[in-house]
Formats: sequence, C-alpha cells, structure tokens
Amino acid sequence: MLQKIILFSGLAGVTVFIGGLLAKYFNHHVKETPVKYELIHTLMSFGAGIILSAVTLVLIPKGMEELKVLPMALSFGGGVIIFLLIDRYLAKKVGKNATLLAMLMDFIPESIALGATFAIEPNLAILLAVFIGLQNLPEAFNAYRDLILSGFTEKKTLIIFFFLSFFGIGGALIGHYFLTDFPVITAQLMTFSSGGILYLLINDIIPESKLENNYLTSLGATLGFLVGIVGEKII
Repeated sequence: MLQKIILFSGLAGVTVFIGGLLAKYFNHHVKETPVKYELIHTLMSFGAGIILSAVTLVLIPKGMEELKVLPMALSFGGGVIIFLLIDRYLAKKVGKNATLLAMLMDFIPESIALGATFAIEPNLAILLAVFIGLQNLPEAFNAYRDLILSGFTEKKTLIIFFFLSFFGIGGALIGHYFLTDFPVITAQLMTFSSGGILYLLINDIIPESKLENNYLTSLGATLGFLVGIVGEKII
C-alpha cells in the first residue's frame, strides 16, 4: 500500500515540474507573435477552468458531505480572508503569484484526500491521482509564467517547481496515516482551500486571462471545466 501511495502521488506531483519545463520551452522556442500571446491567455483560462472544476466538483462537495452549515461557512470564509491577506502581501513583495497559490491550494488538499482514499478505495485513489496530475500540468505552466514576470530566474523557478512536485507525496502520506479516521478535518481543509481558490480566481487569474475581442479564452475556460467534469465522472 505504501509503495502505491508514493508511486501515484509522485506521478500526480511530477506534472508540476513537467508543466514548468513545457513553459520554459514555450518561452524560448515559440516566436513572439499575437498568436503566442493569445495561446498563453487561452492556457491561463484553461487552467482556471480546471481549478474551478476542482472546487465545484471535488473540494466543496466533499466538504459539504461532512460539515454542518456553520463550520463549513467558517472554513470557507476563513480561506477567503487568509488568502486575500496573503495575496496582497505577496503582490507587494514579488508581484504575480495567484496561479501558484491556487495550484497549491488545489494540489495539497486533494493529495491529502488521495492518501486517505487509498485506505478505503485503492482503485478510486488511482483515478484521483490521474485527475490531480492532469490539473497540475496547465496550472504549473501558468504559474511558471507568473513567477518569471515577478522577477524570478528560470533556474530558481524550476528548482521551486521540482521541490513542489514532492508536496503530493507528503500530503498523501499525511492523509493516509493521520486523517483517514478524521474526515471532518479533511473536509474543513477542503472548504478552507475552496474559499481561497475562488478568491484568487475572481480577483487575479480570470481577469489576467481575459483578452478583448477574443473568444478563445472563454472557450479555454469551458474546456478546462469539461476536463474536470470528465475526470470526476470517471472517478
């Protein structure tokens, strides 16, 4: 069981680093044209759609299953307030970073849920790992761009992404060994993350992905959400 948890959570997490590598290649080997600019924004909106699907199809529903109204509202509201403050602080210090925050707030609680699920339904956990990996790829692609625009070097950004890839293994092990018997705590973590993610989406990510007189960004967001629907249906 332990080997499977490490293997599948590791495969889900490595797409963070792969997404960063793809973004680096894209920046260096695709010429600066209006098409490239539109493609970047379409990928941003695609990632936003996937993040939104994670909130609406996985994080909030799982939280609502375990929590009563007041604890759920407090967890969700706490996520909004805390990440509003973090976002404002980091915006002053390092600039654009909302996509990275949203990715982590999505990736970590889902990894914890992945570890807890392995103890109950191993086959379901494997499909969940695939779903997490698919989400991380476009999110990491967009987060790489944000960090570069914030002044980070390519080497430093890829080093950050390399270590972030292992967060999934840590989260899955925590979920498996410490939270399997505490579904309420896992649910609170999920609703807390949902509040923060929605704040970041509405305040930062969606406005950044919008282009005037361009419908590809809206199409990208809806296709990203469709990916989430299909993944949840398979799971």
